[in-house]
Amino acid sequence: MFERPDRGERVLLVQVDFRVGSELRADCDELRELARASGADVIDVVRASRTAPEARYFIGAGKVDEIAERVEASNIELVIFNHALSPSQERNLENRLRCRVLDRTTLILDIFARRARSHEGKLQVELAQLKHLSTRLVRGWTHLERQKGGIGLRGPGEKQLETDRRLLNERIKTIERRLEKVTAQRNQGRQARRKADIPTISLVGYTNAGKSTLFNALSGATVYAANQLFATLDPTLRRVELAGGFPVVLADTVGFIRHLPHDLVKAFQATLQETEEADLLLHVIDASDPQRDDNIEQVDRVLAEIGADQRPRLLVYNKIDLTGLPARADDDEQGNPERIWVSAHTGAGLDLLIERIGRFFLGETLHGKVRLPMAAGRIRAELFSHHAVKRETVDAAGYWDLEVALPRSLYQRLSREHQEFSLEAFADSE
Repeated sequence: MFERPDRGERVLLVQVDFRVGSELRADCDELRELARASGADVIDVVRASRTAPEARYFIGAGKVDEIAERVEASNIELVIFNHALSPSQERNLENRLRCRVLDRTTLILDIFARRARSHEGKLQVELAQLKHLSTRLVRGWTHLERQKGGIGLRGPGEKQLETDRRLLNERIKTIERRLEKVTAQRNQGRQARRKADIPTISLVGYTNAGKSTLFNALSGATVYAANQLFATLDPTLRRVELAGGFPVVLADTVGFIRHLPHDLVKAFQATLQETEEADLLLHVIDASDPQRDDNIEQVDRVLAEIGADQRPRLLVYNKIDLTGLPARADDDEQGNPERIWVSAHTGAGLDLLIERIGRFFLGETLHGKVRLPMAAGRIRAELFSHHAVKRETVDAAGYWDLEVALPRSLYQRLSREHQEFSLEAFADSE
């Protein structure tokens, strides 16, 4: 029985092409970046072509022999397949190659485990890891499945593998209960924002498109941002004020990649709920990436999987400083914002982005005067909180006379909630 080592940084990558087209190169490049993000030293890459996976090794026996020779010649410690392997395929490959073998899902889980910082993120990663591991216990514990015979050598009624599986299931249930509590807390936060009528903007996009850099540029936060896959894993929320003091909540979320395993999407459902319930999605796109159209399609697939494909969306083409393109805003035939070309690194085009976001939420601005009695202090305070008051005077009768400029949406809400807020006090926007 092959004893699996507990480490492995010298890595050989395996990419099998089942398609016709140029997607193979993109998959290989992404696999290399994923391996580097996990701290691996990529020594070699093996490519193969097949019409269908082979049952025993996933690849043909001849290709396995070729990989085995490279493993021995280059002192490879870990082989990573850019595909989902069955537990038996991993076990067969490890026995033949005499080194550890991982598939794409396990690699991504390892990166997530390294990057998770929040309590919720760590729980979600551990849950996904345990569920993935539950199908692979036999790999590392085959020698414990046998019960010894003979006098004094019979083991307990439960095999070691069964004990491990039972303990694993108990841990999974414990984490799921904890995540239910965290999810309830997040729901309370979302309900509070809805009561306060504060909309949420969620940044989504392919990993390494510059979401965190854009998030920092818009919110003034200092979220970790780096030129690597999954630099940000934990969701971050910040309150941002648009022109006129209109408040919104900006949410930075985990990036998407090709062939994101369904189990990972399910494990991060609570985190991605910020995206599912957002009032506006900013789909951040790396304008300098030659694969950007394919990346857009991959993000659309994940959004459809989590039920967020029908949310209003604004395409933000980032990193124009790497392309030489000018900052600009493209609107559709109805004049609604559709695409913005910006550089979060240099700040070019961010004013256009903020203006278009404001136009989406605020619509037209109403200008006029309103007269409020002293008993309407709550309305006055809310107008000031939205920076809508341009001038204020108090007459001899104790009434406030206010000159205001505020979004139509805010005016409609105030007039609906307070009879003192009269429609006749306003004129159309200039």
